[in-house]
This record gives sequence, C-alpha cells and structure tokens, in this order.
Amino acid sequence: MTTRVRFRLRVTRRTDIALGPGKVDLLEAIAKTGSITAAARALGMSYRRAWLLVDTMNRCFREPVVDAEKGGKRGGGTRLTATGVEAVRRYRRVEKRAARASAKEMRALLKLLRR
Repeated sequence: MTTRVRFRLRVTRRTDIALGPGKVDLLEAIAKTGSITAAARALGMSYRRAWLLVDTMNRCFREPVVDAEKGGKRGGGTRLTATGVEAVRRYRRVEKRAARASAKEMRALLKLLRR
C-alpha cells in the first residue's frame, strides 16, 4: 500500500460548501459528458445527489456554474458556464500550488510514518 498526501480544499459560503473536491470532480465530469446523469453515473452517485450538489454550487456563486440546455434534437444537456470553467481551473491551480509549497514539509511528515 502506498502512502500519499491529499489536500482537501473546501470553499464555504455561510453554511454551504460552495466548492470542494467532490464538487470539482462533478463539474469536470459534467464538462466531459455534457450531462448531470452521465456525470453522476461516472462518479458512482445518484442523479439526485449530483443535482443537489449542482444546485448548491449555483446558489453559492454570483453566476451559475452549470447551465441546463432544454429540448433540442438531443433532448438537451448540461454544460459548465464560464464561471464553472474558471472555478474548476482556479481550484485545481490552488491544489497544485499548495502541494508544491508544502512539498518539503510533507516529505518530512511522511518520514515520521511507519514503513
């Protein structure tokens, strides 16, 4: 079994978690699949859970992060808005910077663990 370090950044707005690791994963899955249903399935969660997460994010941000497209030839779909794309990009950037900034301390911490 491998030891690894994971940062769990959460952005809160009042009592809601506006953005966190699971929500960013969901946004990335929506961007990839074009569907909340398919994104939920890919992540092993129910559609209801995914919809509730999207609803919370949309209420927390100034602009919605996900936009549902109704009707059309394909029956509609879901896409990230510009705000959603930017939120994912900035979240992932913070994760990478935090990992780089703390790399020395993390190596020292890991040395304290049992082998």
